Amino acid sequence: MGRLFGTDGARGVAITELTCELAMQIGRAAALVLTKHTDKKPMIFIGKDTRISSDVLEAALCAGICSVGADAVKLGVVPTPAVAYLVRAKGADAGVMISASHNSVEFNGIKLFASTGYKLPDEVEAEIESLILDYPEKIELKSHADIGRIKDYTQAADDYIHYIAGCIDTDFNGIELALDCANGSSSGTARKLFEKLGAKVHMLSAEPDGTNINENCGSTHMENLMAYVKKYGCDAGLAFDGDADRCLAVDENGCLVDGDKLIAIAASSMKNKGILKKDTAVVTVMSNLGFFHFAKDAGIATAATKVGDRYVLEEMLDKGYNIGGEQSGHIIFLDHATTGDGQLSGAKTIETLVSSGKKMSELASVMETFPQLMLNVRIKPEHRDIWREDEKVKACMDSYEARLGEDGRILVRESGTEPLIRVMVEGKDAALMEEACRTITAEIESFVNR
Repeated sequence: MGRLFGTDGARGVAITELTCELAMQIGRAAALVLTKHTDKKPMIFIGKDTRISSDVLEAALCAGICSVGADAVKLGVVPTPAVAYLVRAKGADAGVMISASHNSVEFNGIKLFASTGYKLPDEVEAEIESLILDYPEKIELKSHADIGRIKDYTQAADDYIHYIAGCIDTDFNGIELALDCANGSSSGTARKLFEKLGAKVHMLSAEPDGTNINENCGSTHMENLMAYVKKYGCDAGLAFDGDADRCLAVDENGCLVDGDKLIAIAASSMKNKGILKKDTAVVTVMSNLGFFHFAKDAGIATAATKVGDRYVLEEMLDKGYNIGGEQSGHIIFLDHATTGDGQLSGAKTIETLVSSGKKMSELASVMETFPQLMLNVRIKPEHRDIWREDEKVKACMDSYEARLGEDGRILVRESGTEPLIRVMVEGKDAALMEEACRTITAEIESFVNR
């Protein structure tokens, strides 16, 4: 993790932590690093979500970008994947998305995309950080006619909708959907997209006021959508997060269909069509044990990465796979997109629903979800990593892994964002799961408190 950029861009409480000054500096440094090889006037696209702070940070980014001679092109409120798509489709030199994704309104973030539409590799982010933190004197400001211009790209959302609709081969006529937009970026695109595809649409949490993004709605708060779908007899529900790069679903009975099940549905469909590359799906180590059992039964290989969509994408690009994602609903259809895209994932799910002739609950039954239990242990920096080598901890974990067998799993890992060790146990035997989780947690606590 970098000094400014975490696993998904720079993020913090808007204005006080992610300040206007920092946003302007990121705009300057990113413009210089990402456009240094261009032989024309550099052009950088900027999208944003619906947070009250996004306009302020957009203004600061535009000022920074233009001050070093690049043009800043404002896309308006669009999903994060729209920025990724439009950058490569329209030949921009780079893209910026202003969003803190599924976080609450006080937070905001800055995500950067290369001209290819992919998020930046660590070494490029490090170069931008170094320019800001170590060598700010190397940033040369322009003057006279050499400064950049601020422009508006008013067709951005419509062009993105047109592209996603073109990725779907089936008409959704006769399908009734409830869409929860988290009062975020999809509020202006989801209705148009799914009505364009032929569905009858019910909209939830699609009235952003700048302060209500992700507030008891969207993919992190599924309760309202689950109740609505069941009450009004919809065929399915789809929920997006604040910047619409994630999607979770609800079946016709109001039951949650999480990211693992959506990946299973997609991978199974793609395998049946003969388009699942290398018959493999990429997930993270946090995916439910039920997914791995499903994959084995379906003849689908699995590749498990560290937690984080960037690691999923790296594995897909490195090995030539075309479907992957996370339990949280961040799913990458690499044949169509360079990043997770909630509306594409939702549309692909409904495409499979329609073509199969099944109900959503039948599709979701492709995999059994094993119960999961997770407990956290707070650690000090000096205890990071070394707990793994403690003989008592290892013996405790080995003992319970043997008792759980193939119908259970233990995963103990350090959080990448907090000073915590996360102890997760999955299995079919609830009593044994709880005993394992609490005993392992207690053993680790005993070690870190010695």
